[in-house]
Amino acid sequence: MPTEEKVRRVAELAERIGSSAALFLTEYRGLTVSEISELRRSLREADASFSVVKNTIMERAASAAGREELTSFLSGPSAVAFVDGDAVTAAKALTGIAKRFPALVLKGGWMDGRPLTAEEARRLADLESREAMLSKIAGLAQMEMVRAATMFQSAQSRFLSLLDAYREQLPPEPSVAETDAPDGDGDGDEAGPAQADVAVPREAAATSDADPSADQDEAASNGDGPPPRHETSTSEEA
Repeated sequence: MPTEEKVRRVAELAERIGSSAALFLTEYRGLTVSEISELRRSLREADASFSVVKNTIMERAASAAGREELTSFLSGPSAVAFVDGDAVTAAKALTGIAKRFPALVLKGGWMDGRPLTAEEARRLADLESREAMLSKIAGLAQMEMVRAATMFQSAQSRFLSLLDAYREQLPPEPSVAETDAPDGDGDGDEAGPAQADVAVPREAAATSDADPSADQDEAASNGDGPPPRHETSTSEEA
């Protein structure tokens, strides 16, 4: 029958397992107290913590947190590195300490919803850290922006060059003097001198075509001209 203290310890450990971004299980047998203190200090700088746990409590906590796969790594004295920050940075710190203190053995871990073997955990330390990857991504993004701006400026320059070449091929525009000059063939409002002299009123043309004797009779009746002369026929003189 588990004691109340063990129940509380299992609940706390299960919550810690579930809230960690990643975790690594190690065997610490053979490490001195000073070496464990240095290991904890290095992991704190990598935003991780190092705790020695009993295998029975760890098994119950892993089952309570839904991490039953971790129980396969619980052989021998176990200690867990709980990672709150970047898993790659914590793996680098852990493997760096393991190189200095060979008694520290990496047994496996958990990250991204799946367990990690010891080899996978060690290869994780060979990757670049999150900060380095973000820096590279930012550098690539900046390069792409510069490339896009360069391509845009080049396209704009080519367009302006084509526009200038097109303008050079257009015919010249007429000057203001040529535009205002009168058109000799057009129908102007004022007739030329020759047209003024040649024009004959319609009434005058009609009078000139009439009978002259009619004009004389009209003048005599008005008293403006000599009386009309009537010729006698040969039969009256006779």
